[in-house]
Amino acid sequence: MSKELRFFVKAWEATVRKTHIGGKKRPNPLFTTMSVAPADDEPGETYHAEKVLANGDFYTGQWLDNYAHGQGKYLWTDGCMYVGEWQKGKTAGKGKFSWPSGATYEGDFKNGFMDGKGTYTGSFGETYRGSWVMNLRYGQGSKSFVNGDHYEGEWRRGLQDGQGRYQWKNGNHYIGQWRNGMIHGSGTMIWNNGNRYDGSWEEGLPKGNGTFRWADGSFYVGVWSKETKDQCGTYYPAGSSGGHVDWDPQEVFAVDLNDCKVCPVETISIFPSQMMLNWPGMEGEFMNKPPIYKNGSEGNVRPRRSSDVRGSNVSRGSNCDNNFDELGGSVARRFRVQPTKKQGITIAKGHKNYELMLNLQLGIRHSVGRPAPTTSLDLKTSAFDPREKVWTKFPPEGSKYTPPHQSSDFKWKDYCPVVFRTLRKLFKVDPADYMISLCGNDALRELSSPGKSGSFFYLTNDDRYMIKTMKKAEVKVLLRMLPAYYNHVRAFENTLVTKFFGLHCVKLTGPTQKKVRFVIMGNLFCSEYSIHRRFDLKGSSLGRSTDKPAAEIDATTTLKDLDLNYIFRLQKVWFQEFCRQVDRDCDFLEQERIMDYSLLVGLHFREASYNDPLATPDRSSGVGTPTGYGDPDNDKTPRVSKGEMDRLLSDPNRWASIRLGINMPAWAEKTVRKTDEAQLVGEPTGDLYDVILFFGIIDILQDYDISKKLEHAYKSFQYDPTSISAVDPKQYSRRFRAFIFRVFVEDT
Repeated sequence: MSKELRFFVKAWEATVRKTHIGGKKRPNPLFTTMSVAPADDEPGETYHAEKVLANGDFYTGQWLDNYAHGQGKYLWTDGCMYVGEWQKGKTAGKGKFSWPSGATYEGDFKNGFMDGKGTYTGSFGETYRGSWVMNLRYGQGSKSFVNGDHYEGEWRRGLQDGQGRYQWKNGNHYIGQWRNGMIHGSGTMIWNNGNRYDGSWEEGLPKGNGTFRWADGSFYVGVWSKETKDQCGTYYPAGSSGGHVDWDPQEVFAVDLNDCKVCPVETISIFPSQMMLNWPGMEGEFMNKPPIYKNGSEGNVRPRRSSDVRGSNVSRGSNCDNNFDELGGSVARRFRVQPTKKQGITIAKGHKNYELMLNLQLGIRHSVGRPAPTTSLDLKTSAFDPREKVWTKFPPEGSKYTPPHQSSDFKWKDYCPVVFRTLRKLFKVDPADYMISLCGNDALRELSSPGKSGSFFYLTNDDRYMIKTMKKAEVKVLLRMLPAYYNHVRAFENTLVTKFFGLHCVKLTGPTQKKVRFVIMGNLFCSEYSIHRRFDLKGSSLGRSTDKPAAEIDATTTLKDLDLNYIFRLQKVWFQEFCRQVDRDCDFLEQERIMDYSLLVGLHFREASYNDPLATPDRSSGVGTPTGYGDPDNDKTPRVSKGEMDRLLSDPNRWASIRLGINMPAWAEKTVRKTDEAQLVGEPTGDLYDVILFFGIIDILQDYDISKKLEHAYKSFQYDPTSISAVDPKQYSRRFRAFIFRVFVEDT
């Protein structure tokens, strides 16, 4: 750098500092772009550049095709600065970002985000060292707080979550489970005077079974609650000592825990990915905005490098790629996807199941609204007894316990009501919201056709809950596995198995005495995002393709294994969590002798968020492939701009809503199958779409009974035994996992 330019930069930095201190902003750009480059520079070659950008920002470092690329330094007029590696205009690799407040982040960057291993030091000296995913602390990490406290353990979505240890400056410490930044689950609190509590916690306080021990060896065992009426237990003195006989357990809440307040995690004022960049010849853009390629197209498809194809024999002009734009071997494509519509037919008066819907709503309103004692999450064995059911009569004129109604006389049965009430509490379902969704003024919607099992499905108007009619055999399976199911979903908050909220039966009057049994489940696809493609995946090939013609396939069509034309690339920490949870869930289902379950996957293509989507299913390369028809310039539909969408998705509050299988950002990589063999998973092409994923394990009530054993024996004579779905639970679990771990891979 020349002496004159060094002087200019120092003067510029001093001006920035003064501007920041004075709280004023320069109203107009003062400098024009300038660069230093070799006279014989060839296009496409990296060279050193020093640029004062149109709005006054300054960049010095390596440069390629109007972008920072390589090592470089960028200074914003508000005082922020980044020094480190760049890739096509975005921070990527090792680098250091500093804020004018004095806070710094030093570590890994990816696609504009703090992502990987890194250290954040706050303006007051607090420090976090560990893993990051898209600006949020995620994975293993340690945090030293300004007041001297220290936490070391697992993080998710920017907060302590998982197993961790918190050490207070005064010597108290907690070792155990956390959730959303609070002590929650099983853990041990040890005070500096030698006293300790071992047991259950809920949102920072002892709740449930636990033991308080004194340093002299005496202890108190009981059920803990901040509500005095729910607290009960027994005191056991040490030897002949009776020093704590008059002790009140509420002292733990009122006194002991006063010195155990967890420090809040500080918020970062603005993330590096949210900083505006002003490269020459371009309007200001955010770091995490999708790149604009040389050909002028902008999109969600990352550049395709030759190393990404992994042996694919797909070439330009093939059926699967009918809208290429070449850029040094990369592909950028815009596509349109058909807008989603609400599924099902509204059950209005005159519908054959209108009366059944009224019965169902009356029964649920009675069940949920019925007064019940507060229950602990530690349920008694008797609550799971299949004979634990409550019958209620609903005469049209009403009774002491039921209101008058316009439907015919019927009886209502609740199976294991205490268990399902506790499950709803465990899943954080508000009773009032639950009742409004199922029993409000809005009618249910019946899906157009029953499933393969003959069961009918109903959706609530707000799409939050799904109601499925059940056979008696399925009810028996659910009641049999209910204790294990309850323990499993309680132990693993991120379980992918279906969430069950209630099991009921309506017994109609009349000569037939018909019984309709049904279960209430969570709807996996209830989201503010439209679901553009959905797949039901088992890992078998026999009969595993849609029987609809291509022209009839839309966003509500559930496609199958042989229709799948993507693999899904997850961030490292999410992929690891995904693998662990699939293994846990499959182990649980295998132990319960369950088979024939599926992974239901829904895709939201982010491109469809800012275009009026159109559908053009393409069967030649897989069902329902988005293609590039339609003119965005003629689109009159209001839409969200790319910049707004990216700012929305970089919002930490939005990322806080991400759970395993819910609102998960990912890349969907296009695949193609070889024509000479029926592959379950096609060959990757390198074409990647920016998607949001929803997925979960469904249909978990089919056990390997005598009928399934006979089906397996019969089909094994006609087909390859490995291609059929009716197989032993152990074999089914092994095959399911092997397939799913080929479809979901780590994004490298």
